[in-house]
Amino acid sequence: MQPSKDISDTAQLKKAWERLVSKRQIARNIDPLVAISWRRCGFLLNPRGKPQWTYLNSDALSYTLKKHNTFRVIACPLMEDIHQYIECSNASLLLVDNTTCVLEMLGDLRAIQHARDLGFRIGAFLSENGIGTTAFSIALIDSLPALVAGAEHLFMCFHALVTVAAPIFDPEGRSVGAIGLIGTLPQYSPQALGMVVAAAKAIENQLQAELIIREANARASELNATLDTMSEGLLVLTAQGTIRHLNERGGELLGLKPNAVKGRLLTEYLVLPETLARAISRGEELSDVGVSFVMNGTAQEFLVSLRIIRQQDREPATSIVTLRRIEQVHQLVTRLVGAQARLTLDDMVGRGPSARHVRRQVLAAANAKGCVLLSGESGTSKNAAARAIHNSGRRAGGPFLALNCRAIPRELILGEFLGFEAGALNTVPSAGQPSKFELADGGTLYLDEVEMLPLEVQSALARVIESGEVIRLGGSRLIPADVRVIASTEIDLERLVAENTFNTNLFYRLSTFVIKLLPLRERTEDIDFLVMHLLERLSLQVGRQVSISKTALDAMHHYPWPGNVTELESVLERVTLHCEGKTIALEDLPEAIRQRRAKIPGRPVSEPVKRLAEMEKQAIINAARASRGNLGKAAQLLGIGRTTLWRKMKEARMSMEDLKKISVS
Repeated sequence: MQPSKDISDTAQLKKAWERLVSKRQIARNIDPLVAISWRRCGFLLNPRGKPQWTYLNSDALSYTLKKHNTFRVIACPLMEDIHQYIECSNASLLLVDNTTCVLEMLGDLRAIQHARDLGFRIGAFLSENGIGTTAFSIALIDSLPALVAGAEHLFMCFHALVTVAAPIFDPEGRSVGAIGLIGTLPQYSPQALGMVVAAAKAIENQLQAELIIREANARASELNATLDTMSEGLLVLTAQGTIRHLNERGGELLGLKPNAVKGRLLTEYLVLPETLARAISRGEELSDVGVSFVMNGTAQEFLVSLRIIRQQDREPATSIVTLRRIEQVHQLVTRLVGAQARLTLDDMVGRGPSARHVRRQVLAAANAKGCVLLSGESGTSKNAAARAIHNSGRRAGGPFLALNCRAIPRELILGEFLGFEAGALNTVPSAGQPSKFELADGGTLYLDEVEMLPLEVQSALARVIESGEVIRLGGSRLIPADVRVIASTEIDLERLVAENTFNTNLFYRLSTFVIKLLPLRERTEDIDFLVMHLLERLSLQVGRQVSISKTALDAMHHYPWPGNVTELESVLERVTLHCEGKTIALEDLPEAIRQRRAKIPGRPVSEPVKRLAEMEKQAIINAARASRGNLGKAAQLLGIGRTTLWRKMKEARMSMEDLKKISVS
């Protein structure tokens, strides 16, 4: 179509139309777009008859208008602007969707009424197969601006009209509808086509802007939702200190309502810690630095990081602060380093009276609040008892932090226990380090070989236990520490207190609940059960069922086990791995156990170990020799009464004659 075509020769257009109707021929001088439209519908409709209008019912119309609400909202203001220029021109503006359904009509009352008299109204379809050739159908079918004047309309009832329309496309190039006008030939303005084309382009630009805004809002909503799901608090500040964003977690941590504080100065609600405020003013970034926010008169400990977004001139523009509660960080560290107690009362193997007594003590200590002191030789499962106490009490869900006091270098032990503030020590990272009490907050701190602590650390430990608060080295803040202390020792602490090598106050603090773990040689009734329990576990490891012979088990009963349960576990594991059969025999055991020769600490050689009955019998023999068979004198040498000596001799199956024979031998 040529926008500059001459439409003044209405007679020529009338002749072309008459030729179409009478001879079914299309004149050569007709507009090509009109000619194509005539071919599409001219031979199917009666041009002298009435248009075959199709209208939406009220429900369908309501649905369609709602569906195209955004399109209508964008187009209506532009239609209002155009109407100001065509007012009193007897023209009506129409907005149609991509199915040619009329969505909006605007114009003078006379023009609107004239259009309605012809059949045009909201909800009407302007399709070619219903009302023939119009500019609206051409614009939507051929995707081009169209001008249809007078007799170019297929139906005779429209020959006094001029229709102008331009298609509208969405940002992806799909047709969404058309905008145009219906006027009368005498009052047609040549600028009408350019006006609707400009309006169509303006609507397309607005649709593009609407899409960009919608996508930006969607991305912003996604970003805000993502920020609100963070486990960390997020605070975004402008260079002037105005709160640009505060996520939900940040609001919880700082006691603020995000929607209420956005756009306001942070200083209206709280004061930034000095370390953080100084870094923001200098444009310096921070990474995981401990600070204290004062909220409602109470100090709250946080681990903060600071990132600076700069302008092109490198001046700070936005500060992004992330906050984590210090307890949350400690819990995370606890999980990562595996500081969880997994042993329970069921792992304390033993069925004898002493084992049952220890289990009762452990259960009682678990429900108590005071400190616990575990006393016993090396290898008596003090660590297992400490973990069982933790797991059986109210602190089971908290961390279990175990420290061997002998393993920490003396020059570092105070800093390890109490922690230190940033810059307190020259040889450490500037971020500082939390104390062991902070890391174990809400749980248990287990100190193995507590007697190895230096006296200054003992004093500090006693103060923390008493006050429930810790002050880091180089700091002044009182940090609450809800920690239960369990200590263990192999030495008589009372003797160390008497020698002034152990802090008296700490001893009394630790000995609120004392549990003594007996060595294995004093509870031989548990050896059978321990051996069976360990073999059951080892059988799973080696992939075959392993048992032990009676002679081998008897040899284990006669061995004193200076290494206690730890030594027993080591021996059984070694024997199980080297045993070729399914049953551990006496010859599979180490020579020391077969010969009852235990390596006694402090002596360079191994000594044979005799049963108590054998040692008593030998003592009676030695006394008989020394007293030359005098029963009273022998009893005196042994430090026992005559009656006791007679009983011991009977147990050893010895008679008076045996004593006389021994005395002369």
